[in-house]
This record gives sequence, C-alpha cells and structure tokens, in this order.
Amino acid sequence: MKISNRILIVVIVVIGLYAIFLVASDLNTIYDEISDFKIEFIPIILLLVTSGWFVLFLRWHLLLRNAKIFIPVKDSFLILTSGFALTIIPGKVGELIKSQLLKTKFGIARSKTVPIVILEQFYTAVGIVSLSFFGIWYFELGVYVLGLFTAGLIFTFFLLSSRKTFNKILSLLERRKFTSRFVEPLSSSYDAIKSGIRGPITIYASGLSILFWLIEAMSVYFVLLAFGVETIGFLTIISTYTTSIMLGILSFLPLGLGVVEGSLAGFLTVHGIDVSLALTIVIVIRVFTRWFGVSFGFIALKLSGGLTNNGNHSDLKS
Repeated sequence: MKISNRILIVVIVVIGLYAIFLVASDLNTIYDEISDFKIEFIPIILLLVTSGWFVLFLRWHLLLRNAKIFIPVKDSFLILTSGFALTIIPGKVGELIKSQLLKTKFGIARSKTVPIVILEQFYTAVGIVSLSFFGIWYFELGVYVLGLFTAGLIFTFFLLSSRKTFNKILSLLERRKFTSRFVEPLSSSYDAIKSGIRGPITIYASGLSILFWLIEAMSVYFVLLAFGVETIGFLTIISTYTTSIMLGILSFLPLGLGVVEGSLAGFLTVHGIDVSLALTIVIVIRVFTRWFGVSFGFIALKLSGGLTNNGNHSDLKS
C-alpha cells in the first residue's frame, strides 16, 4: 500500500475517532469548556512542546555522531522532524523515512542508519519507564502497566546485548513470510545497534529521553491548568500520562491512536474530572503534543526534499 493511501486512512480514522469522542459528550458543554480555555497558556505549552523537539534532536544528533555520521545541523534537524510526519503510518515503518533521507541526500548506507532509528525507539522506552517511577505510587494501575513495559524493555536490552540470543530471534523471524524480509538488514546492523547501548552514549541518550518525557508531561500539566483543573498534582500527571503512552505503545497502533486518548480520558475521570471535560482535555493534549508535531513534520519533509526526491521510499511500502 502506498504511503499516501496509508496516511489518508489514518486521517479518516482520526477524524472518525475524535467525532465519536465528541458525539459521546455533550457538545454544548464542550463548547463552554473550550470557551473557558485560558489562551495565555498557549505560548507556554508551545514552548514546552518545541523544547521537547530540540531535546529529541540533540539525542538524534548524538546517536549519529556515535555512529560516525556527520551531517550539517540544519539537515539533521529537518531529517529528524520529517520523521514526525510519518509516525501516523502503522507499524512504525514511517520512522524509516529518516534512514531513507540520509541515503538520498548524503549517500549513507541504510545499514548504518536503520540501527539509529531502532536505538531511538529503545531510548524512548527507557525514558518513559524511568520517568514513570517518579509518579508510580500516585496511580495504582500504572504499576501493572509499568511492570509489563519494563519486562519488555529488559528483554529487548538482553536481546540487543547477546549476539547468540539475537540470532535465535532472527531465526524465528525468518520462518515467517511477513518478518523474513527484515532478517538480513537486522543481522548486518547488530554491531551498530550494540555500540549504541554501550558506553557514555547510553547515559546521554537515556538522560535526554527522560528529559523529553518530563517536558511533555509539563505541557500536559499546563493544558490542564488552562482548563482550570488544579486538583491533579504534577506527579500524578506524570504517572497517568506515561501509563497512557505505554498502553498506546503496547497497542502497536500509530501514535497509540484511540488507546492513548481513551485510557487518558478514563484516568482523568478517575481523578474526578467530568467525562465531557476529560475528553476535551485529551483531544487538546493530543493536538499540542502529537498533531502539531505531525503537521510540522510534513513541512520539514518538504524542506528536506522528502516529498520530491526520486527516492520513492519503496522500502516503506508493505
């Protein structure tokens, strides 16, 4: 399926999902709640969101340098943010646009850059798990989700640390038609992946990942304040938000679509927020923390040449 078709499907699903959320609520109440939104918080929220992007950029740039890949800062930033646009494609294949752009613009082999994309996902998980521990005692359900997510993260770490275990997993993947196509590039990328989870880069990348999720939790907190919700503490926000994100990641849906929104709205109602207000808050949170980034990603994709290069991104097709 072509990328454009996948994007169209996701857009239709998003519109339908948010329409269901609105229909499930009292539209008049939602209008009143949005009217009460304090617009003076918008600059603070946008500053936090964009600050998070620069934290991710610093992590990306450090991972590139660790792999002995040196490109201009401007191009590096545009390539990173181009990836935001295609996070809406199911299966995380959209993240590979960064690898494709590095090959198209600078002739860098995908065997050197695909591991960086994998490491980004790994450290993103490390960051959210680490931050979750700060607020875990404020949200009981989060303990179980965190336990499951941590177990998966530990398994992934040992998988990446042991060539023997890694090869066993590859042999299992090779037996299935759908996953067999990933075996060869993954096998040739093992050493590059392993070098990204050893030494000082581990501390830097993990620290930056924690900082990113902390900044994003702060933006969520300010969205709540903009709606006049002051009864939920910041540590509780950390726990409820990270739990929702982890559930979204475990769903393997693009951006955790539907899972993040539904779970976060449910968690907010548990803390005494009216259902209509909770759904409104969640949609606004997602607009700022995800859809704003997706929109910027398409601009970056255009500026980086990702929409016009002859590289037709055939590797991103199913």
